[in-house]
Amino acid sequence: MRSFRTEKVSETITLIKIDDREIVLLGTAHVSAGSQAEVEKSMTVEAPDHVCVEMDEGRLKNLDDEGKWSSTDIGNVLKRGQGFMLLANLALSSFQRRMGLDTGVQPGAEMKTAVDAAREGDIAFSCCDRSIQVTLSRAWRLSNFWSKLKLISSLLTSVLTNEKASPTEIEKLKEADAMQNMMSELADYLPAVKTVLIDERDFYLASKIISAPGKKTLAVVGAAHAPGIVKLMGEIAAGERRLETGELEMIPPRRWYGKALPWIIPSLLIGLFAFSVYRSGFERVLEMGKIWFFTNGVLAAMGALAALAHPLTVLISFFGAPFTSLNPAIGVGMVAGLLEYLFRAPRVSDMEKLKTDVLGIRGWYRNRITRILLVFLLSSVGSSVGTFIAIPWLTSIAGS
Repeated sequence: MRSFRTEKVSETITLIKIDDREIVLLGTAHVSAGSQAEVEKSMTVEAPDHVCVEMDEGRLKNLDDEGKWSSTDIGNVLKRGQGFMLLANLALSSFQRRMGLDTGVQPGAEMKTAVDAAREGDIAFSCCDRSIQVTLSRAWRLSNFWSKLKLISSLLTSVLTNEKASPTEIEKLKEADAMQNMMSELADYLPAVKTVLIDERDFYLASKIISAPGKKTLAVVGAAHAPGIVKLMGEIAAGERRLETGELEMIPPRRWYGKALPWIIPSLLIGLFAFSVYRSGFERVLEMGKIWFFTNGVLAAMGALAALAHPLTVLISFFGAPFTSLNPAIGVGMVAGLLEYLFRAPRVSDMEKLKTDVLGIRGWYRNRITRILLVFLLSSVGSSVGTFIAIPWLTSIAGS
């Protein structure tokens, strides 16, 4: 067991002493000018020999080279089945950027300030957060069906809203009570997502910070994580928790029903048609075929149309959705997104303006990159709704 003491130095700073080592934990708001100033002051006053930041290596590379991530080939993203992940990344980015508009602070600027100061002072630093791709993938895989629907609706809401936060409201995000209320609401609404976004990352951050080299460490983290990190560091120091993060870096395999669902739907439809033939011959097969074709096709096309897709994308979505819904390996969203990519290939200007276009709904529709993602998402949602409408309808006809 190691000695462990904490001292609340200020509203945002906690001093943690583990044996002969000091860890200065600075809680920040990610779009706060005040947080940037606190980081600069702490780097000078505390004079750490190591700096930890709540940021993964990929995020730091993006901040160092802001144009790099926006040059991603959207066609390859869709082919690899990563359209939802990119959409989630952009939605989260747009939400944070909108919050920072009134303060003039880029999301994560205080982390970049700490890294830049460490580089200038020749101080060792480490990125202590988990990869955002792993975090989002774990949140998705560990969510049940209803939580996934809530997550998608939250993403759509964040894309469609123009909500901003005032500098005063942003500074309040560093207060423990305000953060606790937000975390409680998130836990009630999306418990699995809260576990992955907050609880798992609290432990991941605490583990990486406590195992960082040096006698005095300045750890710059979001205020939401500070209380959990302090608690977990105490448990680690007391030997109650092991310094093991390997499991948290693994993406869980799809659950059995997640693997089975793509096969269940075509099997169920084939069974319904076969049962209808057995009961009534072929007289109802044409009626059932029309219902399946039009409910799936019309709603997929409406989704593509809602995303202002190219007319040919809308048309092919209509004809393709009833067939792609029967294929476990491909979905109408992938087909529609790739068609939109072919008919309206992203321009250089779309890549250059991506960071600003994601700030508002008009930008999402104006920018060809984000519109492709909207076509992918909304046509997928339309086809899924059509499937869940058609199956009970077909069941009632086949059994009558």
